[in-house]
Amino acid sequence: MVQSPPILSLQSPKEISLHEIEEELRDIWQSYSTTDGNSDVPTAVRATTFTLVVYEPEETQLLLSALGYYSGPIDGIIGPRMFAALKAAQKAYGLPRTGKADEKTKTKLREEHNELHQQQANGNGETKRRPYSADIEASGIADAIAAANPCRIIALCPIVGEDEGVNVQVSASCPIQKHSKSTLVCCEYITLSGTTAALERLGGMICELMIDDLPKFVWWKGTPDPDYGLFKRLAGVSNSVIVDSSAFQKPESGLSRLQEFITQEIPMADLNWRRLASWQELTAEAFDPPERRSALKEVDQVTIDYEQGNPAQALMFLGWLASRLQWRPVSYQKEGGEYDIRRVKFTTPEHRTVEAELAGIPTVDVGEVAGDLISLRLGSTNMDADCCTVLCSETTGCMRMEAHGGAQSCRIQQVTPMFDQKTEQLLSQQLQRWGRDLLYEETLAVAGQILKAGS
Repeated sequence: MVQSPPILSLQSPKEISLHEIEEELRDIWQSYSTTDGNSDVPTAVRATTFTLVVYEPEETQLLLSALGYYSGPIDGIIGPRMFAALKAAQKAYGLPRTGKADEKTKTKLREEHNELHQQQANGNGETKRRPYSADIEASGIADAIAAANPCRIIALCPIVGEDEGVNVQVSASCPIQKHSKSTLVCCEYITLSGTTAALERLGGMICELMIDDLPKFVWWKGTPDPDYGLFKRLAGVSNSVIVDSSAFQKPESGLSRLQEFITQEIPMADLNWRRLASWQELTAEAFDPPERRSALKEVDQVTIDYEQGNPAQALMFLGWLASRLQWRPVSYQKEGGEYDIRRVKFTTPEHRTVEAELAGIPTVDVGEVAGDLISLRLGSTNMDADCCTVLCSETTGCMRMEAHGGAQSCRIQQVTPMFDQKTEQLLSQQLQRWGRDLLYEETLAVAGQILKAGS
């Protein structure tokens, strides 16, 4: 876990009206712009780096915050803060202390939140909301981002139920840097919650809250909907729309949709694409020796294993490989079965046929990211070709891939999981760039052609 610096909270989440947002934030910074020489409170100034809009359709964090178990910003990451808050709520409600947002926990949180809402509506001062600060000891994604680039974070939290307008909260906090304890550069947070229709009505106002003349990022959690007016409006004014295809409910249609956005000149970035970096690097490295590079054209068999549930990584890796070797997809078939097999055929510039198999492997211990690659094998029907390459993230994956090789000698390498593949680190890195990623765009174009070959 990356150690974020200690966080000083200038303003805990405070409910205000829509028209008080800028005034409330301005008052916070004015209060801390100068300090008494005898005061222990340092001078604090607002961020001037970028605006990050987070569209967060998952409700757990909002529920924990409303019930008083979570005190951090609404950022949508099940990081250390959320883990601590979930365990505290589970302990209070007599649930297994897993620290995970399982359905049983979310159901209980909804029940408690509805009861709290009813008490507040009836004017009952004795509510179940309680202050809870244990999660302050941990850190969340917003804290990590604030430490590197203090910014304005606008969280949009769609909720189900009746359209009762939009609730607004503002807060501010600062990472305390060792080299500059007397003057802090701080993050400010604006949280808007309401139905999707209510949030869409405020699309223009949300865009106005994005700071002018600074980079603007939109982190759209879930699959972007081109028919949702709020998405179109935010995408139209942002420098980059960030998604994570590992969270797509329908990964294939989601990837096709991303490709359509790119053709419409909408700047897209996928955190799941960044998770493939080590696989791409080792694949390219395997063919660096001149004798192996000349054998690269002999590759005509590709097998990719991934954790069953989401084929996005496998499809993107295959799209990347095909784009580099100029393979043209001609067919895409789903066989299903225990391994949820998908078969793809390509033709090469030399008019040879390449066959690829994507297999979703059932795993007992599912990782944090749905569909992580397990192993891959590049081989050839030409048994004399020195091109067989096996990459894997675990021993069992290597054993399965080696069995495919038969008498062929294969180069075998282990892919070491990289710490920065965690969502919070990938997002923090993505916020350092906002130019077009041409390699990603080329990869997605081929992945789109693969999917169309099956229609």
